[in-house]
Amino acid sequence: MALDELKSAIPDYAKDLKLNLGSVIGNSELPQQQLWGTVLACAIASRSPQVLRELEPEAKANLKPEAYQAAKSAAAIMAMNNVFYRTRHLLSDPEYGTMRAGLRMNVIGNPGVEKVDFELWSLAVSAINGCGQCLDSHEQVLRKAGVDRDVIQEAFKIAAVIQAVGATLDAEAVIAE
Repeated sequence: MALDELKSAIPDYAKDLKLNLGSVIGNSELPQQQLWGTVLACAIASRSPQVLRELEPEAKANLKPEAYQAAKSAAAIMAMNNVFYRTRHLLSDPEYGTMRAGLRMNVIGNPGVEKVDFELWSLAVSAINGCGQCLDSHEQVLRKAGVDRDVIQEAFKIAAVIQAVGATLDAEAVIAE
């Protein structure tokens, strides 16, 4: 199992990450599609080759092809949106907030899976990328759809752990060179 291999690669000083990785994935109460879509989107967003290499095959095995594609789409579109909307939010000139984005985002309207799943994956990626405006937007859509806060928090816990594991393993790879 790739998850076990990933956990075994985590150094002793980051034992909490090893335990948390097993917990947020192995003990998650999310339905399989939400869980593995979140894992895949976050593995991509982490930008860690090792994390993606280890988690992608398991995600692919646990997702229907349309969900697999949609999770990758969530990571891709949020990579763009998180930079764009975070920048608009951080600029002190409020005029940018009134300007038309002019960027294609069709996948958000038609992701090929349940809207709630895509929103959850987009929220998790936004957590990794640190876009408060996108986090608020996706959280509001999820809450309006009746998604409990526990489910939303589960997604950003997965994001936090996968990001931390990626950062740790990438640092270890550089140190080992």
